[in-house]
Amino acid sequence: MSDVKIFLKGFRRFHHHYFDKNPELFERLFAEGQRPRALMISCCDSRCDPGVLTDSEPGDLFVVRNVANLVPPCVSSASYAGTTSAIAFAICNLEVSHVIVMGHARCGGIRALMDNRSPGCDEEKIIAKWLGIAEDARQRVLKELPGKSPEVQARACELASILKSLENLMSYPWISRRVNEGKLALHGWYFDMENGALMQYDSDAGEFCEMEQHHEGSPAHSEEPPKLLHGTQKMR
Repeated sequence: MSDVKIFLKGFRRFHHHYFDKNPELFERLFAEGQRPRALMISCCDSRCDPGVLTDSEPGDLFVVRNVANLVPPCVSSASYAGTTSAIAFAICNLEVSHVIVMGHARCGGIRALMDNRSPGCDEEKIIAKWLGIAEDARQRVLKELPGKSPEVQARACELASILKSLENLMSYPWISRRVNEGKLALHGWYFDMENGALMQYDSDAGEFCEMEQHHEGSPAHSEEPPKLLHGTQKMR
């Protein structure tokens, strides 16, 4: 139980920072409800907390976290209601104007996908079924990067799986319609944990670029379903 005390101390710091120093913030959030700026679909990896990485205020982000930050395609929505129901609520009910799929380096889920070992127990079958959403990304990496080291292939798959999730988002009519109407923008982000860099997919360049390379306000999302890989040399 002593390990849990660190979280209780953290809550006291949170309470002091927000409730004591900025009480009107939660008064407004409680009275008006949530109006998040964006939906963030990220990995449940404990090292990649979206709120911490973006230094967001409470109420800024509507966050969906799952293994390997994957979005199932529309045809599979009934089988993955946890993720898709949260996406639907954020877009249709909260009417967010941005959806960000954020992957990260050293993703255990993607590395398990690349290892492609046969599941040996029920819990491994559950994980393998979920990771199968990104099977197209794995196959494309193996085809375009044969003979490369497992590390290079895993990083390429981490990036490719982000694009696959963006592609899957566009398979939902209620998402693609909003994108085509200019009411919703889709973004692909990648947290390079080793170098402390945040990268964003640039559809014009067909590659992930460090966020600083984009001027504020410039478009870095695609209104069309992005292709899986635009040249593996750009995803090293």
